[in-house]
Amino acid sequence: MTTPYDTILITGAAGALGTELRRGLAPLAETLRLADRMPIADLAPHEEAVTFDLADEAATMAATEGVDAIVHMGGAPVEKPWQEILDSTIRGTYHLYEGARKHGVKRIAYASSVHAIGFHRLSDHIDTTTPTRPDTLYGVSKCFVESLSSLYWDKFGIETACVRIFSSFPEPADRRHLWSWLSYADLVRLFSACLTAPHVGHTITFGISDNRVKPVDNSRAGHLGYAPQDTTEPYRAALEARTPPLDPYAPETLCYGGAFVTYPHPDDPAR
Repeated sequence: MTTPYDTILITGAAGALGTELRRGLAPLAETLRLADRMPIADLAPHEEAVTFDLADEAATMAATEGVDAIVHMGGAPVEKPWQEILDSTIRGTYHLYEGARKHGVKRIAYASSVHAIGFHRLSDHIDTTTPTRPDTLYGVSKCFVESLSSLYWDKFGIETACVRIFSSFPEPADRRHLWSWLSYADLVRLFSACLTAPHVGHTITFGISDNRVKPVDNSRAGHLGYAPQDTTEPYRAALEARTPPLDPYAPETLCYGGAFVTYPHPDDPAR
């Protein structure tokens, strides 16, 4: 049985989600090229590692040479000072796309975020065509990459599936997670679908498991073939027993972005 790809590059491969995808996407490639700012140890025979910062244009572009697809998990992982977001996510992702363009990489699966639409309210029941409404500078950087993805598809024919991950953890940890959780197994299923769907073009998709409460419409990404199999229901009773109810009028309850909608500007002096 042959694999769909010879080599897949995974950026941010040392992070929690990158580590899960390192394991879960192994069947899709002969070689996984693992990239991170931190050295990656314990390489398997099918893995190779490169260490660089996405802000380093030459190193980032070099990492894309000889690659068939990219899973882009790198960049600022949460709200950070503007300079870090600018260098790692905005400049860094531009470097990655330019490397893809110059080296003939034709598909990218990108870890976007709920925070690109964080100020929309759950009651809006948005779909993937709803205009972005970021809740932080982090969210703004995700919007930038989604726009970059659109440009590079329309102008250069590079397909990207932008996965707006909501809350991906081993288990749901709070009441918001009861609707926003994406299990690690479903994370792998979703990114596998992004890499193997017959056609992606420029696609936005929501990254959530099959939870009982579904506050978004993901039907416009149905062509990816993602079929979530996990749900928060087995965790609901215990989680509700140990956590207080949410304030129904609080912005972090009303909005998709949760607590991010209340974060101060990251460059303001700490109080």
